[in-house]
Amino acid sequence: MRLQQKIVPCLWFGDRAEEAAAFYTGTFPNSRITRVSRYGEAGFELHGKTPGAAMTVAFELDGQAFTALNGGPLLRFNEAVSLQVMCCDQAEIDHYWARLGEGGAPEAQRCGWLRDRYGLSWQVVPEVLLELLQAPDGAAVQRATEAMLRMRKLDIAGLQRTFAGE
Repeated sequence: MRLQQKIVPCLWFGDRAEEAAAFYTGTFPNSRITRVSRYGEAGFELHGKTPGAAMTVAFELDGQAFTALNGGPLLRFNEAVSLQVMCCDQAEIDHYWARLGEGGAPEAQRCGWLRDRYGLSWQVVPEVLLELLQAPDGAAVQRATEAMLRMRKLDIAGLQRTFAGE
């Protein structure tokens, strides 16, 4: 059997993989948990997990496959890796910012980035930002960049006004 997606990100959660997958699939449309594997007796001396506890949770977010692993407390997420959520309008930005930020780290919110309750970093980005930052007008790009760097949650109208020099 060949998987449809060749590269599948594996996200290491201490012991909250099943909870995290349920949260994420409840946040994004067209999402679902596809499979849960559970720890058994084998390897208990290495993993220390109770037989029956979730080991991996395969899930899809809007068609993108992920695996969540209950790997224990050894490794933690950091901002070196983040997931981008490309948004078509301010309503989408507001939705994902509020939902993903629930119970997260307010001190990590800057320039459209946030860290959720599980420690995973997200960039909630308006699609129009890519157009603004790639425009041929260097001064306008500089203004939009400076405005973005001052924002926590990105504001499309504010970015567009600043880009236009208003």
